[in-house]
Amino acid sequence: MTDAVQSWDHWRSFLAVVAEGSLSGAARALMLTQPTVGRHVDALEAGLGAALFTRSRGGLNPTELALSLVPEAQAMAMAADNLLRTASGERNAPRGTVRLTANDIVGTFILPPMLAAFRESHPAITIELSLSTRNENLLRREADIAVRMVRPAQEAIVARHLGAVRIGLFAHRRYAATHGLPQSAEELFSHPIVGIDQEEALIAGLSFGGHALSRDDFAFRCDSAVAQLMAVKAGFGIGACHLGLAAGEPELVRVLPGTVEFGYEMWLAMHEDLRDTRRVRLLFDHLAEGLRAYAGRR
Repeated sequence: MTDAVQSWDHWRSFLAVVAEGSLSGAARALMLTQPTVGRHVDALEAGLGAALFTRSRGGLNPTELALSLVPEAQAMAMAADNLLRTASGERNAPRGTVRLTANDIVGTFILPPMLAAFRESHPAITIELSLSTRNENLLRREADIAVRMVRPAQEAIVARHLGAVRIGLFAHRRYAATHGLPQSAEELFSHPIVGIDQEEALIAGLSFGGHALSRDDFAFRCDSAVAQLMAVKAGFGIGACHLGLAAGEPELVRVLPGTVEFGYEMWLAMHEDLRDTRRVRLLFDHLAEGLRAYAGRR
């Protein structure tokens, strides 16, 4: 192993210790042994001539020096990942790695069948899927392709509008049989509602029956849309679901159809420098077709 690779391994361990707060947690995250991570940190501290962490009952706390180094180390991490993806396949060859990012509901329930079909046609292309509610920065190449529910505002981004994903309220049949369903938007708020926790921007401007939604309206709060859906399916209460997804869930009952319905625009985006990279373009076009069909479902 070259000194350069060893050095990057050290910084990767450093970032993991900062994120996890302990050598053992970093070792689990990186699938390394704890002594190996410890040696990496020791080597960095010896090379810098300064401590990067202090010990406390809660684990390892980064020093001011360590905190100042985190942004540069993260930039190194993104550059290393981008380098590996770029080197993984020739520009005009249908092989290599493509990194895709989407929110958890899209990545868990919508993309897998599309990716499986893509794999049948292009077995030499490896897919990396990052589930994230934040907009990964395509300009910094944190991902090659992004599925977004807002229009990309960055320059140098190729974006394709796929349509609007319609969303309604649903409850499980078991909940409906036990508690009944609201007959008006006003009655809705007498039922437990499943919704967001910290990401209040997702409901900004939404109102039901003149009642503007806020975090306080939710009896179950979570920023994972998948966890919200599973809570609804478990019979916790009433929550939002894509109409296209609910169509395949016979145990879900629509709540206030025709009264409560909203939606988000769906976009597919990539950096303009990648539009002639064949493996990226192949996946981009494949997903654009599949997601446009999904967005059209009601």
